Amino acid sequence: MRLSSRKALSLMRRFLTSNTPIHAQWFLTDRCNYRCRSCGVWRSEKKHFEASTEEVKAGLDALERVGVAEIVLSGGNPLLREDIDEIIEYASRRFITTIYDNGSMALEKIDAIRKADFVAISLDALDDKKNDYIRGAKGAWKKSTEAIKELHEKGISVGVAPTISQLNLYEIEDFTRYFIEKGIPVWYAVYSQDYSEDSLFGIGERNDELEIVDKEGMAKLCDTLLDMKRERPGIFITDKTLLALKELFLTGNRVWKCRALQNFVMVNNRGEVSGCHLHAPVTKVTELPKVWNSERLGTLRAQYSNCQKCAYMCYLFYSIHRGIYGNVEILCDQLKNARSLFSEIYEPSHVAAKA
Repeated sequence: MRLSSRKALSLMRRFLTSNTPIHAQWFLTDRCNYRCRSCGVWRSEKKHFEASTEEVKAGLDALERVGVAEIVLSGGNPLLREDIDEIIEYASRRFITTIYDNGSMALEKIDAIRKADFVAISLDALDDKKNDYIRGAKGAWKKSTEAIKELHEKGISVGVAPTISQLNLYEIEDFTRYFIEKGIPVWYAVYSQDYSEDSLFGIGERNDELEIVDKEGMAKLCDTLLDMKRERPGIFITDKTLLALKELFLTGNRVWKCRALQNFVMVNNRGEVSGCHLHAPVTKVTELPKVWNSERLGTLRAQYSNCQKCAYMCYLFYSIHRGIYGNVEILCDQLKNARSLFSEIYEPSHVAAKA
């Protein structure tokens, strides 16, 4: 991640400002070329509609004004957008920017994704047949592993993003070790299903095959990842998040209150905003600065804080780590990863690979 002085100072100001949403995720498109078993995006019968390039830029400006410091560009597959190069470049000048890909298009769009701070490639198993089954696309494993390898060799900050489910629960330890030993970080999602039809954007499709039924096994994995974090860098999940997940799976107890529309916001392909994708839109993203401190959004925040229906990892993470103190917690927890990341970025071989 390379920071200009202007971007660094602006980010520092936003990270140290209270009562602002530090994180945003923008589902840029509902188009996708895979048929993942856990996902409802590709099953949607709604007609595709996407905010235009200029509308996205205006929305990014609005997110910067309300204090967002980091943004995830996802979908569907955001790399299917013809203007993704322009969007990534615009976003990365303003935010810590992560672009997601299912592994199918990263190499084709390498000049575009090089401008992002991080690239996340979806991969769910080391076994090609299992991965392709979960992803619903023959050859998905081959494309993802080739993309991860080449991006890493070219000095692009790439990470692997598995979704933990019952189908791969017992492999995540070996999966994680395989990649972090190669200097490739891993960050995780946990399979969860949507419960609302009146939502911002449909993601989690009900699938009993993926539902984690071995609660103790999931708790044990949390302990394992905690131990592995102490051994070496590359596991991009905080101790506090792992402990909260362990508690949830063992007892059903949530040690956090949801901070949707406080610490984080979601934006759909039409440029509409909600606290999370499970709730209906509350405003257009370009209008968010005007209504951020409104009584209506304050009422919604109170409602969201009592929600106990999902375990989506990004919502959990930004609810546990809240406010300025939460940002400091993340920095302290991930300091080893940050040192490793910057040493990788400025390694001479990577500089040569980019030349």
